[in-house]
Amino acid sequence: MTTEDVVRLVARFEDGTVPKAEWTHQAHLAVALWYASRLPFEEALAVVRAGIQRVNAAHGGVTTPTGGYHETITRFYMRVICEYVAESGDESETDWAARVNRLLARYGARDLLLTSSEARFGWVEPDLRPIA
Repeated sequence: MTTEDVVRLVARFEDGTVPKAEWTHQAHLAVALWYASRLPFEEALAVVRAGIQRVNAAHGGVTTPTGGYHETITRFYMRVICEYVAESGDESETDWAARVNRLLARYGARDLLLTSSEARFGWVEPDLRPIA
């Protein structure tokens, strides 16, 4: 992934045209990093939440108890990524590919949390460790 790829991904995210095959966990995290680097947590969360729902809808996705948009996962990763941005000190770096790759090396695994149907529709507090 290059910086141009990241910029193109964000543009397609904003207009809801990310191809389904490219709308991966890693793409979600790259987009989240983009907004977490530019906006305060609540604003970044709102933009990413709306965008994920827009892209999912464009792919015909429907949120059910077992599939589709997941509020707890979105909120969890936005919180973690906003904290990562605050701690990393690389806000001035323009090499977005390097920034995304560092984030993915740290948080790219999909098994950071377990989920439930209840958590899909609303925030569920962590049961092992609080998130700041």
